[in-house]
Amino acid sequence: MEANTRSTGRLPAAFLTPGSSSFMDFLGVHQPELLPGKRQLPPTQGVIEAPHGTTIVAVTFPGGVVLAGDRRATMGNVIAQRDIEKVFPADEYSAVGIAGTAGLAVEMVKLFQLELEHFEKVEGAQLSLEGKANRLSTMIRSNLGMAMQGLAVVPLFAGYDVDRGKGRIFSYDVTGGRSEEHNFSATGSGSIFARGAMKKLFRDDLTEEQATTLVVQALYDAADDDSATGGPDVARRIYPIITVITEDGFRRLTDDESSELARAVLARRLEEPDGPRAALL
Repeated sequence: MEANTRSTGRLPAAFLTPGSSSFMDFLGVHQPELLPGKRQLPPTQGVIEAPHGTTIVAVTFPGGVVLAGDRRATMGNVIAQRDIEKVFPADEYSAVGIAGTAGLAVEMVKLFQLELEHFEKVEGAQLSLEGKANRLSTMIRSNLGMAMQGLAVVPLFAGYDVDRGKGRIFSYDVTGGRSEEHNFSATGSGSIFARGAMKKLFRDDLTEEQATTLVVQALYDAADDDSATGGPDVARRIYPIITVITEDGFRRLTDDESSELARAVLARRLEEPDGPRAALL
């Protein structure tokens, strides 16, 4: 079949036959070894050292949701990369932030993007936000074998639900278990500190500008207490990746916009190193 394909320049008939609207199912039938979770790893002893990324945060506001991430990747006690990108658009109205094994996570995001694009082309319509969250859950679950060997991927998914007219956030565990988070969420090694910051600063009436400031404050607090999370690096001009998803679609803040937010937070931290104070009552 391969020789015939090369000589005629045509795809095999099986590739042209309409089938499942899932690209993962299609790939699983024809070339399952290309799926991240189907690859055979060589025998290893001890923990596999690979670059890991943290921290991802998300917060909703009336009219949308903000998803952001720091830029540091670590390998053990070493900084593997200072400017890694951890937040990606999934499609026009959703985005995914990655935490865990960096290389595998980026590959999973690309496959997820293909999955959503394939569904839209086959069905002629976009998946609902709930459907997208479920598809990502299936992908994470298929990676469980690698996760048990230390190569875990735990993303945070956020998007604008066009049916409900609001932003929504979904978190996952390594088994693919999915939970909808309300108001805010975080994942990664610095998530406990970021979540604490957001818990004190979140309000139901946040503006888009206040929501983007809140995620920068949360990432700053995460970096302040977690060595695997990188704070704003003014000397190298490396700032958090901040994305906003509204009814107008996905938008990533420019470097100038992120820089302005980060510098404003840093300036206030010179006066209050521990950040804004929440009222006691």
